[in-house]
Amino acid sequence: MASTFAALHHPDAGAPLLLPNAWDHASAAALAAQGFAAIGTTSLGVAAAAGLRDGSAATRDASLALALVLGQGPFLLSVDAEGGFSDDPAEVAEVARELAAVGAVGINLEDGRPDGTLTAVELHAAKISAVKDAVPGLFVNARTDTHWLGDGNGDGHGGGRGCETIRRLDAYQLAGADGVFVPGLGDPARIAALVKALDVPLNILYSPTGPTVPELAELGVRRISLGSLLYRRALGAALETAALIRAGLPVEGVAPTPTYGEVQALVPPGPTPSEGASW
Repeated sequence: MASTFAALHHPDAGAPLLLPNAWDHASAAALAAQGFAAIGTTSLGVAAAAGLRDGSAATRDASLALALVLGQGPFLLSVDAEGGFSDDPAEVAEVARELAAVGAVGINLEDGRPDGTLTAVELHAAKISAVKDAVPGLFVNARTDTHWLGDGNGDGHGGGRGCETIRRLDAYQLAGADGVFVPGLGDPARIAALVKALDVPLNILYSPTGPTVPELAELGVRRISLGSLLYRRALGAALETAALIRAGLPVEGVAPTPTYGEVQALVPPGPTPSEGASW
């Protein structure tokens, strides 16, 4: 399964892996029913659903619990694990072991911190190395937040943000990362330059205002993540629906609303909690 997931980053036909991100069982199952062979989780969606702050290492248990539910699904699962929920590489490796044990084939590790700073490059590289030593087959997608956090203003050749991005991605590659992720990067020229400079697949976060999927594919991007976009749009649709109903207006939308039965059908048949309990 892990090798299949890795192969999706090196397609013969050149089409990149489009990875939608789910936040619970229903969203993952619905995406799988639409033909997505691989699905990631969104740390924002998981955190918000649990009433926790994203990026604060507070969602370790919630993320592992969701992976336990999704890991045996009919799709390949990659888990957004923030910064590994710890600054101790050994503890991050243990998280990776637990994720792999329940069926995850990939992990996303970010170097951004909630205070707006970046983890020391040596520490993040050590986390990646520890994970690869612990679970060699787990696909590690190493994310740098240089562009999201606005670390300088460079083009990758003269210093600033671009130079720091290259420096970090080089270190993460050397540490064993199977792919690298630069959210917030949308300039086609810079994306193309990064693709040429890297030895591993480049992951870009899709933005409605950025390059399209075909355009990113043409630039050589091998993985396109949707991040928290689906969760935020779902929340927006819920708010819009409630507001329309309150205003006495008809509820109209581009996409049809799933019926009660269709949502129920996303859950595989099995014992009820009381039937499955041991007491």
